[in-house]
Amino acid sequence: MAITAAMVKDLREQSGAGMMDCKKALTECNGNMDEALEFLRKNGQAKAEKKANRIAAEGVCRIAMDGTSKGAVVEVNSETDFVAKNEKFTAYVEKVAEQALASNAADIDAFLAESWKEDSAKTVNDSLVEMIAVIGEKLSIRRFEKVEGKAVVGYLHGAGRIGVLVAADTDVVNDNITEALKNIAMQIAALNPKYVDKSEISEEYIAHEKEILKAQILNDPKESQKPEKVIEGMINGRINKELKEICLVDQVYVKAEDGKQTVAQYLAQVGKENNTTVAVTKFVRFETGEGLEKKNEDFAAEVAAQMNA
Repeated sequence: MAITAAMVKDLREQSGAGMMDCKKALTECNGNMDEALEFLRKNGQAKAEKKANRIAAEGVCRIAMDGTSKGAVVEVNSETDFVAKNEKFTAYVEKVAEQALASNAADIDAFLAESWKEDSAKTVNDSLVEMIAVIGEKLSIRRFEKVEGKAVVGYLHGAGRIGVLVAADTDVVNDNITEALKNIAMQIAALNPKYVDKSEISEEYIAHEKEILKAQILNDPKESQKPEKVIEGMINGRINKELKEICLVDQVYVKAEDGKQTVAQYLAQVGKENNTTVAVTKFVRFETGEGLEKKNEDFAAEVAAQMNA
């Protein structure tokens, strides 16, 4: 039976698999759509192994919540942004987030080895292998983290390119507090702080940064001629500025009307208005593909080449 482009397109839309995988499945199954879908699933393990060395640096983050006191964020990677927008893929990532929320795994290896909530006969890794067969690309469950607190909110930015969880200590959890913490989550997504406050920063880190700043000053012909006391003041001034940029509560609140109010001052204001105190205790920020090498390729050219194969 002749395999037409329309048949390949139809199978691709149903399965989310790659065009060449769909074409091969239809050829092997003599054009039978149901059998071709089954063929794609049965060949999952072989496809996963074949794709193991590819780079998966696209993808999405998803968040699962248990009421207002517990949340989990996951990052699942794909090879292309095209797949990252695929509804089958994003629905799967949402299931992975739910799995992470219920998980007691200490690390990603233990997480992949535990039973899959959707089918206890499978492991999480088995579910991933099956999804690779359906999608037709290398996929990777890269990381997950859970956050608990008296109040926890989640925020997804850019269709899931960034996922943020924020936990806070507060005696009141209402719409006003939740909205305030959502604003803080947006702040974290936008400005990417590294710490909640200065108490989390080690003395070793500060000493190292001061050494770098001192070296920069001494290597500047003009600044190096200044008195030692002035240089010390310059170093302290610059390190304090740096710490304000990387510590959440010391950052200028992005929605501040006067452009001066800090996050700490904003939370104090919200707490006062709701007869409580609000203190961020932890946050997690995942950005899809951060730290991973990405392929530099012309996806349109690849599609054209595959269709002509």
